[in-house]
Amino acid sequence: MPIVIDRDECSGCGLCMDECPAEAISLDDEGIAVVDEDECTECGACVDVCPNVAITL
Repeated sequence: MPIVIDRDECSGCGLCMDECPAEAISLDDEGIAVVDEDECTECGACVDVCPNVAITL
């Protein structure tokens, strides 16, 4: 099951990028987190660190 980022809740803080061991998260042109599904291992580290609860598995 892929990671889903709620664009309305994401503040673009970058904590998920820092925590991702696969380096599968980046910020788009609007400063919103996006996941490279080919690189994502679905470990859930980003879910645990998101202060806005914007990321779900």
